[in-house]
Amino acid sequence: MNLSELQPPVGSRKKRKRVGRGNGSGHGGTSCKGEKGQNARSGGGVKPGFEGGQMPLTRRLPKRGFKNLFRKDIVAVNIGALNKFPEGSVVDADRLVESGVIKGAGDGIKLLGKGTIKYSLTIKVNGISRSAREKIEAAGGSVEVI
Repeated sequence: MNLSELQPPVGSRKKRKRVGRGNGSGHGGTSCKGEKGQNARSGGGVKPGFEGGQMPLTRRLPKRGFKNLFRKDIVAVNIGALNKFPEGSVVDADRLVESGVIKGAGDGIKLLGKGTIKYSLTIKVNGISRSAREKIEAAGGSVEVI
């Protein structure tokens, strides 16, 4: 077998449908849109969820609960996750994202007290629990709430 003899399996590669390129192509005339109607017109078509005038499913189903438009996306970080930083380093949102502890800062970062820390760190976050603050200060670190 040579590289020059390699071919894809028969039927695995299909040509793209090119509509409106003459009757010889099999897709000429009405360009596969049928005859007349809203979907045959240029720029025609219906918006997603439209059911031809019938009451749409999203409006037929009952609504439950409350959606707060002003909710904040607070990212929680446990103290145990901070052990990957070297002693004496400054830990802020950018460092947490760089190191892969969190995916993104969201609307703020809150430090929680699960886990232990043995050495001092300087931490800059938007919020911190009481137990987390006690553990960091007991290890000789400091916390700055931004």
